[in-house]
Amino acid sequence: MKLVIIEAPAKRDTLKKYLGEGYEVFATKGHIRDLPVKSFGIDMNKSFEPKYEIMDDKKELISTLKKKASDAEQILIATDPDREGEAISWHIAYVLGLDPETECRIVFNEISKKAVTNAISKPRSIDLKLVDAQQTRRVLDRIVGYKLSPILCKKIAPRLSAGRVQSVALKLVVDREKEIENFKPEEYWNISANLIKDKIAFKASLHAKNNKKITVSSKEETDQILSDIEGKPFIVSEVKKSATKSHAPAPFTTSTMQQDALNKLGMSLKRTTASAQQLYEGVDVAGEGKIALITYIRTDSVRVSADAQNMCLDYIKNTYGEKYVPSKPNVYHTKDNAQDAHEAIRPISMAIKPENVESSLSPDNYKLYKLIYERFLASQMAQAEYSNVAVKFDVDAYTFKVNGKTMNFAGWTKVYKAYTEEESNDVSKLPVLEEKEEVKCEKITTEQKFTKPPARYTEASLVKAMEEKGIGRPATYAATITVLASRKYTDKEKKFLIPTELGRKITEYLEKFFNSVINVKFTAYMEKRLDDIAELGEDWHEVVESFWNGFKGLLEKSDASSVTMKTAPIETDIVCEKCGSKMLLREGRFGKFLGCSNFPKCRNIKPYETEEKKPVGICPECKKNVFALKTKRGKTFYACENREGCNFMSWDIPTGEKCPNCNSYLIKKGKSVICSSKECGYKKEN
Repeated sequence: MKLVIIEAPAKRDTLKKYLGEGYEVFATKGHIRDLPVKSFGIDMNKSFEPKYEIMDDKKELISTLKKKASDAEQILIATDPDREGEAISWHIAYVLGLDPETECRIVFNEISKKAVTNAISKPRSIDLKLVDAQQTRRVLDRIVGYKLSPILCKKIAPRLSAGRVQSVALKLVVDREKEIENFKPEEYWNISANLIKDKIAFKASLHAKNNKKITVSSKEETDQILSDIEGKPFIVSEVKKSATKSHAPAPFTTSTMQQDALNKLGMSLKRTTASAQQLYEGVDVAGEGKIALITYIRTDSVRVSADAQNMCLDYIKNTYGEKYVPSKPNVYHTKDNAQDAHEAIRPISMAIKPENVESSLSPDNYKLYKLIYERFLASQMAQAEYSNVAVKFDVDAYTFKVNGKTMNFAGWTKVYKAYTEEESNDVSKLPVLEEKEEVKCEKITTEQKFTKPPARYTEASLVKAMEEKGIGRPATYAATITVLASRKYTDKEKKFLIPTELGRKITEYLEKFFNSVINVKFTAYMEKRLDDIAELGEDWHEVVESFWNGFKGLLEKSDASSVTMKTAPIETDIVCEKCGSKMLLREGRFGKFLGCSNFPKCRNIKPYETEEKKPVGICPECKKNVFALKTKRGKTFYACENREGCNFMSWDIPTGEKCPNCNSYLIKKGKSVICSSKECGYKKEN
């Protein structure tokens, strides 16, 4: 019996179909060895050697694996075809006592009979360069996490974490929010003419004055232009015709799949990742059993194998006709910083049409498979072709312009039209227009507008930014963004990511003390160094040592600094029963608690409970919501929801307004609004 070792149990049945008799498939359920959970696990005095240990929940599994391995005539390790999978295969070999130099490793980019059979026939040794690259990432991330996180806990708040990639992704979100806050809108005006000829109405927009492009920035300018052109004829001054072609988009990478799944299907990163994993590992299809539908899902390459391309071109010719087949097969350029270890994400077989398997798939799996299938199909099709016309109208010294566009040949849009926005808002259906002819203007419309700040990041646009800037890799995007939310460093407003006050505070601190390391440029550089290890075999110890030599000085400087960003404790009206001092609302390792203000002379502490209701007031300091909270004794007080960035607290409900007499905050008292300052005496009836 030959033993094939994989990661995910979900692949087992799919693989067994293609391996046949004589093979047993065993799943490790991911990693079996890792750095220790409760200790640092890296020997800083011995070339940063990691101290791996068998994971607690895998000890019984490994016993079973060793027994099966001892009875096997051949062992083949078929973990995922990436650096992480290569490292897992190395750990498996170590546990089983296999020499990684022997031909014990097989890889396949898709779980199909052809790919699996080919892999079985060509086993290779474990690629130690890939293992070293993954190990370097793990060591670097452990050093940053274990050395930097305690400083954040000491300087800001308990239970915080920092990450080499995580903190840079957070910085992107925070920096975008600052851009929005600092943005100053600028006024501009759109001026359009509603024109008509041969009963075809269309709209031309003001384009230029005296042949120079014009931007109208005030109502006064607008009124002057309207006065200048009032009653003047619209004369066609130029008709420019052209033919354009639109090339199909490249097949999906992990990043572009995640972006389109959110933007076009409304699927979050979490849902997309889970669905893609199932489609890759195999799903039960009526009449077929368990089969895999798509290729490996963690890739930054747009490369397609010749076999897959020919399969798709044959399908296009037979289904849509010869004219939809490009004269030369479409080839797409993978970005220079990509690993290019795998093909793009594509269907394994064009014969498995989405509509034929819809009844066997969950709604998410069907939608995502259809998106992947049609994106790949479109990527191999001929260009779409258009006839364009741009018409200019002279009106005194001013020029108005309109664009028209007609599709002559659908090309790739025939199958991908539902996901494109080919028809732009500024494209009109035009009548036949000739130079020097006058066209009737029915009316002039004006619209005041203001420039808008950059949009907040969505999960999709943050993934796109991380990819473009070289931060992280396909397998890490979703996990990085998820941890920001789970740590309460970001919130989500509709689909947009917003940094919390805690997230902003962490970024501010890291910018002050770790800006040379926690930044986009340096993080992208470290990704390149990992690539150098994987591709060129550079010594990973030297890469880590170079990083550590710079990082340790930053740690020492920040730790010794007196700078702190801790939230000040909130004084309550609760009296300490032991010494009579006021109790303070504090933040501790296990959450909020009440502690005596007479500390350390009095060490009395007690838990406190909150009862969250609807907002009852507005914070006079930061204008966020105020909620009613209760202490353990049941006494009610009112505090701002912005607990990390605003210390406002009151025993009365604030209105959010300031007193016109003394500028203290106003509070509600029955049907009256009064000043919170007892010395003031301001009062008004509601």
